[in-house]
Amino acid sequence: MFRRRESVPFSFVAESDRFRSNVTPPPRQRATVSQLAGRSLVGLTMVAGLVGALVLGLPALSPAQSPSHAEQTEATHGH
Repeated sequence: MFRRRESVPFSFVAESDRFRSNVTPPPRQRATVSQLAGRSLVGLTMVAGLVGALVLGLPALSPAQSPSHAEQTEATHGH
């Protein structure tokens, strides 16, 4: 029922921050040319999509323009 906690020496806790393993990780493999090309194509596709969305969305975000001068003159001549 009661859980017994074992005491941990303070020196062990202090040394755990400085612990370095003597096992070296394997060296990282270099990316092949096809992997680099694929990554760059994915990046270019994402950038092109964002630019396309911006180009298509800017006209919708611009404020409404006033009617042209020709339409105003026809409206005033009609009354």
